[in-house]
Amino acid sequence: MPAAEESHGVNKVVDNICKLSPDLLAEACQHILTYLQGHTRGVDSAEISDSFQRAGVRFNNEALQDIVRFLMLTFRSAGKSNLSADDLVSKLEEGSNKWAKASLQVLHRLWTEHGALVQAQQKVEATLSIGQLVDMQWRLGMAVSSDTCRSLNSPYVTLLLKIVEPSGQICHRSFEMTIPQFQNFHKQFKEMAAVMETV
Repeated sequence: MPAAEESHGVNKVVDNICKLSPDLLAEACQHILTYLQGHTRGVDSAEISDSFQRAGVRFNNEALQDIVRFLMLTFRSAGKSNLSADDLVSKLEEGSNKWAKASLQVLHRLWTEHGALVQAQQKVEATLSIGQLVDMQWRLGMAVSSDTCRSLNSPYVTLLLKIVEPSGQICHRSFEMTIPQFQNFHKQFKEMAAVMETV
């Protein structure tokens, strides 16, 4: 009976979406559409939560994440399928009979305004499907010994990269380099920065 459970899950999310005023729903959708158009590095759920709370709407974290994921998936799927605003609303109505007319009107209006830009961005992302570097931190350390050498005394640099994947998820990658490797890495970054300044 997974289909019934899935339908119940969708209906629960739709119920929560329909509890939002049209203005609040539009604001949440704007965050997601701005990200899907490539204007921001990710969707800040905390910011959406704050705007809900200021308006007196309280959801637990799981319900909020479900709303954000549902709307992101809806707009991303509509973009990949090249759906018109009318087709998007029809698909949503097919998926759940719990939709409020006002909520569907907001989604229709926003997709009419932003759908073409989301579709264009998705075509670019399909071509360049790589993550985006958001933050980089480094730390200098000293390896004093190892299991094979009692007196190693070797400096190293640890890099921690914060990357936004094409899916919108933020992930962290870390690795260590010797000082000569880090100096080469630094030199290459300086060369890239110089080339980017000429563009």
